[in-house]
Amino acid sequence: MEYVRDKFWIWGHESGSHDKGWDIPKPSRMTPAEGAFYLDVPNIIMIRYEDKPSMPFDQYTIAFRPLKQVVWSITGAGGVTSDDERKHVFDLARKFPNITGVFMDDFFTGAGEGVLSVEQLQAIRKELIVDGRKLDLMVTTYTHNLNAPSVGKYLELCDKASIWTWKASDLVDMEMNFAKFEKVAPKCGKLLGCYMWDYGTHLPMPVDLMKIQCETGLQWLRDGRIEGMIFLASCICDLELEAVEWTRQWISEAGGETLKIRKIL
Repeated sequence: MEYVRDKFWIWGHESGSHDKGWDIPKPSRMTPAEGAFYLDVPNIIMIRYEDKPSMPFDQYTIAFRPLKQVVWSITGAGGVTSDDERKHVFDLARKFPNITGVFMDDFFTGAGEGVLSVEQLQAIRKELIVDGRKLDLMVTTYTHNLNAPSVGKYLELCDKASIWTWKASDLVDMEMNFAKFEKVAPKCGKLLGCYMWDYGTHLPMPVDLMKIQCETGLQWLRDGRIEGMIFLASCICDLELEAVEWTRQWISEAGGETLKIRKIL
């Protein structure tokens, strides 16, 4: 039996990652593991942000052992990546069996090309079998990437893609943009990215729009259109932001629901 909570993820950054540059009201001290505990979600996507954390990542991952699923970035915030980092993450997956995937954040350039080539992704796909386990190759896709004709060729090589609406005001177009996303990426699994701060305008996420994100995502989960929801980010969860606190309560209420997927034909 699966519960709705089993499909929830927290987006993890090292504590304090968003203290500068986003007009967040005060500094954060919350770690990624504490963020997962605070929201009461069982899965984490850990993304390197401005070269933090530094390698090796082993000790960070020890704190994630109680979690069901852990995904580590091989392309961090801003599309930063390296051969050494990618190799280290695959080595990490051999040591920690709850690592179930690797993630490419900010993968697409403004022109819709990838920070890694199609050939590099094909090579990465050959490394996804680790000790008999198949890791998922996952990626960030923004709604403003969907009009670039080149995006589809990269998404064909991904197991799962997340969709994000950069400006909160654009959330009124969630259904239209998601339908477009389904056409651009018909084969890969999909996750809904839910910002809890309006990073596009450096302002608090309005609770009414947070509610739209969460309730729309829950309906898409029930309908089988998405495989999960991601809440961003751990490094704003201890600031008593209204949208974060509303989301925490919503997860508490919705997370215990038995998930019965009704496939739309």
